[in-house]
Amino acid sequence: MTQLNIDDLNRAEHPLDVVERLASLRDWIFDRAETDEMSVAVAGQWAEYHVAFTWIEDVEALHIASAFDLKVPERRRNEVLRLVSLVNEQLWVGHFDLWNSEHVVMFRHALLLTGGAEPTHGQCETMLKTAVEACERYFQAFQFVIWAGKSAREALDAVLFETEGEA
Repeated sequence: MTQLNIDDLNRAEHPLDVVERLASLRDWIFDRAETDEMSVAVAGQWAEYHVAFTWIEDVEALHIASAFDLKVPERRRNEVLRLVSLVNEQLWVGHFDLWNSEHVVMFRHALLLTGGAEPTHGQCETMLKTAVEACERYFQAFQFVIWAGKSAREALDAVLFETEGEA
């Protein structure tokens, strides 16, 4: 097996500096307590999402994670995992996970910036938009499974149901 040698590249700026500048320009509420971590608060229709951007140096990736403010009780865990699987089949970019230590559902995605590539405002904004749109689209399905006791299939069918016209 060939070992890959990724040289320590000098970047013009830290990738999260781009995200921070974008957040300032867009008047997003954000906090950057760590060099490699930043959180952004985004108000959605169904919930407020706490989105974390993390720079992962070893793989040169800008990671985004958005967690739902829904605790998954142990008795609904298997059905939530079924829903995660069904939802992930619908996604082209990113995926949902059940974060076991906190018992919450989260959306995750990463932008690879290998070889010293620099992220753009457009890429960072699209990452955030993609995360929030996925959370908004499927939040109610997770609620249906956790709070209403619906099956994963019933919950997904309910949120994917689209009406046409007006009554």
